[in-house]
Amino acid sequence: MAIITLIWGILAGIGANINQYWILSSAPEAPDFANGLFLTSANLGVTFGAAIGGLFISEMGTQYVVMVGILSLILSLVTILLRTYMYSPTKQLSI
Repeated sequence: MAIITLIWGILAGIGANINQYWILSSAPEAPDFANGLFLTSANLGVTFGAAIGGLFISEMGTQYVVMVGILSLILSLVTILLRTYMYSPTKQLSI
């Protein structure tokens, strides 16, 4: 369990760094605002994740808490792909 917790913590730290970079890149002219936005989004994510996980545990049992993780992973992947699609640079053809 200690090894799994260590790996989970390392992956969460990497994810947090990527998240902070993306948020900072969305507002490079206002780094303090972007940092506050990052902290707010991280805290809201933890709050909502714990609340939804608690609802799943209270309604369905502890064995379904993994489903919350899988649903969160899918939602994260969708939002990452949406951001990549919306903000990808367009390729220009040279004449």
